[in-house]
Formats: sequence, C-alpha cells, structure tokens
Amino acid sequence: MSGQDSFTAWLGARSDAQLVALLERRPDLAVPLPSSMAVLAARAEQRASVLRAADDLGTVPFAIVEALALHTAGGGEPMTRTELKRALRTRAKAATVDAAVTELADRALLWFEGERIRLVPAVAEALPWPLGSGAETTPAPSESEIAAALTDLPEAERALLDKLAGTGPRGRTRDAAPDAPADRPVPRLLEARLLRRIDDETVELPAAVGQVLRGEPVTDPYRLAEPEPRTIPHPLGEVDGVGAGEVGELLRHCAAILEVLGQLPAPALRAGGLGVRELRRIAKAAGIDETRAGLLVELLAAAKLIEKGFPDPPPEADADDFWAPTPAADSWLEAPSARRWVPLAHAWLELDRYPWMIGLRDAADKPLAALAHELRVPYAARDRRIVLEALAEQPPGIELEPAGLARLLAWRTPRRRRHFRRQVIDNTLYEAAALGVVGRGALTGAGRMLLTDTLAAAETALEAALPEPVDHVLVQADLTVVAPGPLTADLQRRIELVAEVESSGAATVYRIGESTLRRALDAGLTAAELHNLFGRHSRTPVPQTLTYLIDDVARRHGRLRAGMAQSFVRSEDPALLAQVLAAPVAETLALRGIAPTVAISQAPLGELFEELRRAGFAPAGEDSSGAIVDLRQRGARIGVRPLARQPYRPTPPTTDQLELLVTELRAGERAATATSGQVVRSDGTRTSTAAALALLQLAARVRRQVHIGYVDAKGTAIQRVVEPVRVGNGQLDALDPVTGTVRQFTLHRISSVALLE
Repeated sequence: MSGQDSFTAWLGARSDAQLVALLERRPDLAVPLPSSMAVLAARAEQRASVLRAADDLGTVPFAIVEALALHTAGGGEPMTRTELKRALRTRAKAATVDAAVTELADRALLWFEGERIRLVPAVAEALPWPLGSGAETTPAPSESEIAAALTDLPEAERALLDKLAGTGPRGRTRDAAPDAPADRPVPRLLEARLLRRIDDETVELPAAVGQVLRGEPVTDPYRLAEPEPRTIPHPLGEVDGVGAGEVGELLRHCAAILEVLGQLPAPALRAGGLGVRELRRIAKAAGIDETRAGLLVELLAAAKLIEKGFPDPPPEADADDFWAPTPAADSWLEAPSARRWVPLAHAWLELDRYPWMIGLRDAADKPLAALAHELRVPYAARDRRIVLEALAEQPPGIELEPAGLARLLAWRTPRRRRHFRRQVIDNTLYEAAALGVVGRGALTGAGRMLLTDTLAAAETALEAALPEPVDHVLVQADLTVVAPGPLTADLQRRIELVAEVESSGAATVYRIGESTLRRALDAGLTAAELHNLFGRHSRTPVPQTLTYLIDDVARRHGRLRAGMAQSFVRSEDPALLAQVLAAPVAETLALRGIAPTVAISQAPLGELFEELRRAGFAPAGEDSSGAIVDLRQRGARIGVRPLARQPYRPTPPTTDQLELLVTELRAGERAATATSGQVVRSDGTRTSTAAALALLQLAARVRRQVHIGYVDAKGTAIQRVVEPVRVGNGQLDALDPVTGTVRQFTLHRISSVALLE
C-alpha cells in the first residue's frame, strides 16, 4: 500500500468525533465538501493547507516535527512513539511529548502506520527555525551578547546580516571556507558567532541573531519548557481604581473630540483618512496629544460615533467628504459612564486595525494617516485578544513584564513570533490602559468580563469600580471650581456650561470667566439661576468676586438684542444702539438704524453675534416673542450609511454543521466504494434509462438503499446514497439518510444506479 493510501486509510479509521475535531482545526479541508477520504487526504497534504494548520502550533510540537524529520532525513525508518520519547527525554517529559503528538495527529500533520509515526511531507517546511537548530546543544549567544556584538558592527557586515534576517537564514559564499581571509566580512561574523558555518560555501544565520535583528522576542528552540514571565502583584482595588480613572479621562476626551468635529468637521483625505494637520487641530482643541487623539478617533469611528460623508449643516470648507459625528453620538453623550465605555472598549477589542501605527512611515516613506486604509491588519483583533488572554490566565491583580510576555507568546506560536514584537506588546498594553481594560499592567475586572464577550457583565463591573458621582463642588476665591470626583450628569452639564475645564484627574478644576458666564446666559440661564447653582452645590462659601462678576455680566447681557432680518439689533436703550451704530463694527456689518431702538443688517446672525462681541458689546439672542434663546451652534451631524461595507470576517462552522459534513463524507465514501449490487449505466451513458427506472422502482418497493450518480443543474457530478420513496412524473423522491429529509432528483439527470447490500 502506498503512503497516500495508508494516510487515507488512517483518516478513514478515525472516529467521527476525531474528524469533526480535524475540521474544526482545519476548516479549509471542508470547503467544498470532499467526496471521499482520498480527496480529504489529498487536501490535508497540500502545502498551503499544511502551513496554515501549523501557524497555531507551539514550540514542543515543532520540536517533535524536527526530530521526526531529522531521523528520516538520515535514511532511518520512521520513529515509534517510544523512540521519540527517548530522543527528547532530556528536553521534555513523556506526557508533554504524548500531548504534542496527539495535537499533531488531531491536525492530520502526522499519522501512524502501525507503531511508526509518519509526517505529512510538507510539515517540515513549516518549522519556524532552520532544520536542526532546535536539536543543537551548543549554547547560542545570549540576547545581550548579540546586541553588544551588533552595536559596533561595520556597515557591510550589518547589511549582510540584515539581508539574511529578511530573506532567509542561509546564504552561499566563497568566504565560508576555513582558509578564507580573516579580514573579510563573513569570517569576521563567523568568529563573532553571528553566523554559523554549514560547509565551505554555505553559512547560516543563528535563530537568536535573526530574532534580535527583526526586533522579535528571543527564545531558544532547544528549550521546551514554557517561559515564565516575571510577575508583579498589585492590589485588585488599585488596579480597578486606576482603570476607572482612565475610563473617566477616555470618556471626557472622546466627548471633546465629538464637540470639535461637530463644530468644524474635518475634511477627509482623498484616500479616506484624516490628515496630519486636522489631527493636530483636533488634539489641540481637545487638550490632548496627537498620539492619544489618533487612538480616540479610531475608536469613535469603529463605534460608529463618527463617520465619513457630507454632514448637515454643510461645512464651508471645499471637500468631497468630511469626518463628523453621527446622530448616535447625541444619545451616547447622554448615557451613563459605564454604558458609554462598553461600545468603545468592544470596538477596540474587535478592531482589525492598529491605531498605534499612525505616524509610522509606509513603503513610500510617507506617514500613515489616522483612519487610513493602510492601518488595517487582518490579524490585529486576534493578536490583541491573545495578549489580553495571556494576562487573564494570571490571578487578578497580577502584571506580567512586557518582555517576558512577548517571549511567552512567541514560544507558544513561534511561526507568529513577528506578531509579538516588543513594539506590538508595548503599544497593545498602552491602548488597553488608555481604555481602562488594563490598570497598573494587570487586567481589570471589567476587562476580564469584556474578554468573555459578556458586555452587560463588563458594564456592571465597571459601574462597581467607578467612584460614586458627587453632587457638590468647591468654589475658590480665584474663580476656580474644584469637582472632588465625577459629578452627577446634570451638575456636570451645568458646570461645563458655566466654566471651562482647566485641569483634570481625580479632581477636575474648572475656570469661570466673563466669556463662560456669558455662554450660560446665552443658553437661557438668568443671574438668579447662576447664584442658586453655586449657592446650592458649593461646599465652600461663594466668594464675593464671583457674585459681583455674575451680576455685572448679567447687567450688561441682553441689553442689546439680535435677531434675523437677515438679522437685526434692538435695544431698549437708544443711547446704546446709537453707540453701536457709531462704532466701526456698524460699517463691517452694514448696520442701518430703522428706529431709535432697532437696526437691521444683511449679515448672517452668527456673524452678527461674533462681530458685536469682538467689538466689545454683549448681545443676546431672542425669539419671536422676545424671550432670550440659546443660539449656540448645535454642531454638524452625518448620517451613517446603512449599506456601508463591513470588513469580511469568515464565520467558523459550528460543531453541528461539522458533524453533518462528516456524516455526508461517510455516506459519500460508502457510495464511492460500493462494489456489490446491481449496477446500471456505470459508464455514465444514457443507454439504459428503462433499466435504471426499473431498479429505482424496485428499491422503492422493497425499501432498499441505492447509490446514484447525479448531475445537478450546474453540471456538477455528485454521488449520493439514498432510499427511494416514490418514482414518477420524471422525478425521484428519495430519503436522504444524512439529513433525514426527502429530496427530489430529476430522472434524466441520474447517470448511474446501484443497489446496496
């Protein structure tokens, strides 16, 4: 029996549960459904499928693959399980070897012929290090030794190493021979142990050297014990407290960005991203740095709180598309803190982009823009979850040293070690900390719930960690207002209306000034309401300076009224209106007096307000009844495109679906191997239609299963084992034993019929 036939027979002998487990680990084998075990075996041996299946393997399974490949490469018989354990006894325990062999068999990357273990041919190509590197007992240079040796390396030698690190570990050269001139680059690198000599014309880059050059975590393939990162314990209350503090800052800064984009939407780049200047403007207006602004706009876009399109009202800038808030932002701003956090954190966890790449250079040496397509990385969400799940394995409150965490993840999936470079780990932890998913380097309670996709539980955990809102402030003599904690939603809205945030943290400091008081009066508050606000909610005596300032601003506010005519200005004080008409601003606005107390202008109302205030006046808006109204800009909004294309993510088949596929595969295998019974038209010709019809009618009468060949409407030839129920009107109704349902087959498309014993 040939190797392929033996592999096919081994697959056929696997139980249904084992085949289901195989298809769960290698779903590409099931698409389209293989018609027989021979087809399944052929797919399982294809190089592309094998390499894909090996991506998730750890260091121990690869060590077994290497040991088996080296043994057969020397001309020996395939090893038995006992021989394999003996070969690896100094590196791994017998139970560890057994578990790894089982994992490889479950993935159909090796199979058994009697007691012998045979590798699927292509699996040796999946080794994440040169064949034989893991079996070497000679200690490789340490990471610090390699870094020191690379520090003062001449340019030509460094270029040679970089070339091997980027293209492949082996290279051919005439300088590898022992008698080559010692001052040449290759002999110097061999002397420094930065290269390894294979023969007189071949050198190889040691795995550890390549890892350092590529910025990957350094692991030794010879060592099969899982690395143990250094742990740093923190009190759980402190972890959750720090995370809750970061959540407060996150929500405040996101609200600020929505306000900035609502007042002035940002023009989108032609490629769809957000330009450097616009990101800088947003960061400055929101009071944050550009790195944080880039992360937050990515989160807001992923949570559909900002979108690209044409907003309403339309901006004055000339551009085809803008980035602006969506209508969902309004309800989000009104929601409780924990509820506002959940969509942002979940969007980040599932984000198939790396926000930390903003500002890095692309292949053309241009900086990558925020919200640009180039930031998309298909495996970003998977790797982000892997990093957090490694933290979740630790007891609550335990931080893992980032360098040790990188080595652990590289050891667990060495073919993906480049995904866990220190740069990736550090930036993932930075983003997690900025969202309050991580505090003090350890996973918060809300972060743990988020990983389990129980968003309601995550919201509840965060609510418990957030400090209780306070309903009071401390008004200082220097016209600052200190909030000793998060304010209640109503009080926060009113304080933010009457004051500007000066600094934030555990306690937020607000600053009161003429402009902020005027803003509150513009919104319709009266002087009495402002006095009452501070009198009721300040735990300190309200300073006289604030009382005088409120009264002074309120006395001057509203003496001058503005409306639309295009716009108009009126005042109960004719002298004040005469003062306005005599000022230079009257010419700017083309003001014209039409009565002692009324003047009109062709300028828009917004411009009228701005120019009058710039000239030192304090107008207030009014409606048709003369009542003061809030005329502040409401901000632009942009509708979410209902048919916007979502990133494609394949949905893995369920266990029930795979069990059904295995049942169909067994039926197809049975049909393909059926040799007994009475066969009609086995050559596919149409010469025995009457005989085929008679055989089907006989099977329907005696309730016998038949194997039929059938050509569907697309011209695809299939084989089925069915139980005929009724034959007539040019159609066969037959019970499908796989699904338990009755299926219809057109008689003239049936190419062959065979009774099964």
